[in-house]
Amino acid sequence: MREKVEEVLDKVRPLLQRDGGDVELVDVQDDGIVKVRLTGACAGCPMSTMTLKNAIEETIKKEIPEIKSVEQVS
Repeated sequence: MREKVEEVLDKVRPLLQRDGGDVELVDVQDDGIVKVRLTGACAGCPMSTMTLKNAIEETIKKEIPEIKSVEQVS
């Protein structure tokens, strides 16, 4: 499952990197929760919650229906 999530994150990364940020996979839990860390410009951006939910979570859930949510960790 972790490899699948990494593959999806690789599709989202160029969007984040274009604005000076990135995303790091921290954990994929058995209950379908993915933990990620936003880095670079994304770490302190006031729009990071929208990026997390609208870009990252939406893309992951569309491609991997078993995933229930994506949460940001520090």
